[in-house]
Amino acid sequence: MYHKEHPPPHFHAKYGNETAVFSIQDLRIIEGALPRRVVSLVLEWAFDHREELMKNWQLAAAKKPLHKIEPLV
Repeated sequence: MYHKEHPPPHFHAKYGNETAVFSIQDLRIIEGALPRRVVSLVLEWAFDHREELMKNWQLAAAKKPLHKIEPLV
């Protein structure tokens, strides 16, 4: 997430040189592409952290520091 974001609420995921943007509300790719296996891992992580992602989205919109979200282990 970046502080100069635009609606809808979303987050960016990077894998190697590839990037995708995921909607927080319905957890789908809205821009870009990643390998299928990577998308599965990102969605697993995002599902578990959806509330934290929305809180960070609100912080980013208010230009406040974001909270760290634990990675998928």
